[in-house]
Amino acid sequence: METIEWDEKFNIGVEIVDKAHAKLFKIFRKLTEISPEEKNSQHTYKEGIKYLETYSMTHFSEEEAYMRSIRYNGYAQHKRLHDNFRDKTLVSLKKDLELSNYSKAAVQRFAGIVSNWVAEHIMKEDQAIVGKAGTRKNYDISAQIPLISKTVNRTMLEVFQVEAKLASANYKGQNIGEGYYCYRYYDTESGLRIQFLLGAEEPLLLRGASLLTGKQAVQKEDITEEMVLQVFGQLFQNLSKLFRVETEHEFEKENLLTRENFRKNFMKGYPCSLLFNTKSGYFIFCYRSWRVKKQKAEAAQA
Repeated sequence: METIEWDEKFNIGVEIVDKAHAKLFKIFRKLTEISPEEKNSQHTYKEGIKYLETYSMTHFSEEEAYMRSIRYNGYAQHKRLHDNFRDKTLVSLKKDLELSNYSKAAVQRFAGIVSNWVAEHIMKEDQAIVGKAGTRKNYDISAQIPLISKTVNRTMLEVFQVEAKLASANYKGQNIGEGYYCYRYYDTESGLRIQFLLGAEEPLLLRGASLLTGKQAVQKEDITEEMVLQVFGQLFQNLSKLFRVETEHEFEKENLLTRENFRKNFMKGYPCSLLFNTKSGYFIFCYRSWRVKKQKAEAAQA
């Protein structure tokens, strides 16, 4: 996974903030440049990540102090994003590093995910501090997260036989590596149309395909569109229980997405965008909704 490089576009015009952002990207790059062949490379990885975490928390404190000094209206929401990153995203990613024994691939993935998070955060949230970002309607889904997390975990156990832990309640489209993606629509009894957008890291999807087919281990070269559709179909069957579904729209191969198309779809805006971690890989759960007008039978016949 590639890390994002520092660019002048990330400047918001506040010196203490801009200098900190530039240094964070420098730390990301140094982490990915460490060679596993170096003597005591694992220790170097650990110290580098510890330094990154410490520096990030110092930066958050300075940025929050600046927001308070200018009486920024979005301070509370912005601080929640910082807290969530510190208490959930970083905690989950560090566990992943420990389980992999700080492998080069795991460290690169860590740096890639964190640099993507920081880049998205700067362009959307930090630019908004100085009025450079367009106003966006905020949807508070915090009350829904416990129920969604419980449902996702139950679904992961049923489909993949693994537990899922919430890694981020504010997923921003970071690349999870090789994966499979899809979307599906549902109409609810209350007249809402729900669109789910899901992503499963490759090892997780292959595990599901193995359990589905009864084979000991399905390899990437053996996977078929039909297998992918069946695995996602099982996921949708469970996840749709979050809503009172009235109509299920067709789920066919056209609903499968490439990484690029997933990214384009995600950029349409999903108030609920969660990232989960399992021992077999990451799982992305996003949904959005809008009200649709039901055509009356009399009008349809006219």
